[in-house]
Amino acid sequence: MIAENRVTVVGAGLAGSEAALVLASMGVNVTLFEARPHFISPAHKTQMPAELVCSNSFKAKEPPSAHGLLKEELIELRSPVIKAAKETAVPAGAALAVNREHFSKYVLDLIEQEPRIDLIRKEITSLPVNGAPCIVAAGPLASQKLTSWIQENVSSTKLHFYDAIAPIIDADSIDMSVAFHASRRDAENKDYLNCPFSEEEYNSFYTALRDADRTNAREFESMRFFEACLPVEVMAERGYKCLAFGPLRPVGFVDPRTGKRPYALCQLRKEDAGGDSYNMVGFQTRLTVPQQKIVFRMIPGLENAEFLRFGSIHRNTYVDSPKLLNYNLSLKKYPHLFMAGQMCGNEGYTESIATGHMAALFAKAKLDGEILPPAPQETALGAMLRHVTSSTQEPFSPSNIHFGLFPPLSQELFKKRDGKKRKKELLCSRALESLRQWNENIG
Repeated sequence: MIAENRVTVVGAGLAGSEAALVLASMGVNVTLFEARPHFISPAHKTQMPAELVCSNSFKAKEPPSAHGLLKEELIELRSPVIKAAKETAVPAGAALAVNREHFSKYVLDLIEQEPRIDLIRKEITSLPVNGAPCIVAAGPLASQKLTSWIQENVSSTKLHFYDAIAPIIDADSIDMSVAFHASRRDAENKDYLNCPFSEEEYNSFYTALRDADRTNAREFESMRFFEACLPVEVMAERGYKCLAFGPLRPVGFVDPRTGKRPYALCQLRKEDAGGDSYNMVGFQTRLTVPQQKIVFRMIPGLENAEFLRFGSIHRNTYVDSPKLLNYNLSLKKYPHLFMAGQMCGNEGYTESIATGHMAALFAKAKLDGEILPPAPQETALGAMLRHVTSSTQEPFSPSNIHFGLFPPLSQELFKKRDGKKRKKELLCSRALESLRQWNENIG
């Protein structure tokens, strides 16, 4: 047990605010550092905690969606920031969206009214290498000084500055009468699915890709980055056959339907051991989400694709967490330092709140000299933690919560003829039951 009942939290974003409030609710004193107004990232506009710098939507608010499930689990654990979102919600159909200013003000009031939290406006440029627990929730746009310290002291080669994320597709939504298993170098390898184009199909896809709407890069996101990892639509601009000679090259494949080599070919790689989800190889993109739904469903075999995650490329800072973090979000090199929020390798608002919440529970256990088991893998919280700390994906890529991260259902519990909706319902009911049992055991 550590003598002083205090935890330091660096950053008052979604993860840091959640961590500080959760710790305080458990009787822990918290020093919460926030760099603003001394340092303001290019994306921030205010000095408020938990500022939403992109959309005002937290996505689906109820199961059986994965995002809804994660919120339900956080509600079960009495998340203060999810409660703040609900209290400041605006009409948004099935999504949980908030009034940005009211939401941040609500969180600020919670922090300022909590006697156990000392909110200190100061830029932190280095972290303690020993001592009491410290949660690093500085966000994806942390200051250069803090980022440099992490590079120098945690890992000089395992810190990334951009996300280049390809879409992930539900395996059940792929047309297996078109897609086929094969590998370019190993005919017996079944890890890849391949979607073959005829020349006519490729031409239609190429034209739609060239004409599709894109998200705009923010001012601080340098386009020079894309030379190292080009969006698929930028490659298309470089010539009609650029994709067919690049990520869509068909060399080494034969379309079983025709007995001939296809004109082009999109490869899908397993995202999980069970083969429940597939990653679109080489399809990092800046296309808007509606355009991704339209254009990528023009790929043969993906006409009815259900996207578990959409592609994106944006400025970010995150560690290669599976190599650097323990199961409890602490650094292997410095076990008293815990990572939370997007810097630890999650994507999304609710996901940041989730890792902030879990980091608080783990830090409290560290403070008490106890060992806290992680949330079960069947839960959204556990699935998120497993991805962040144990993903075998190379290179590691941050992720939103989606059902592809969950362990598959048993064949006794679910059969494909039951349908996708039933599958999601079973995944959610299993998760909530597991979470409640875990919560009772640790309580």
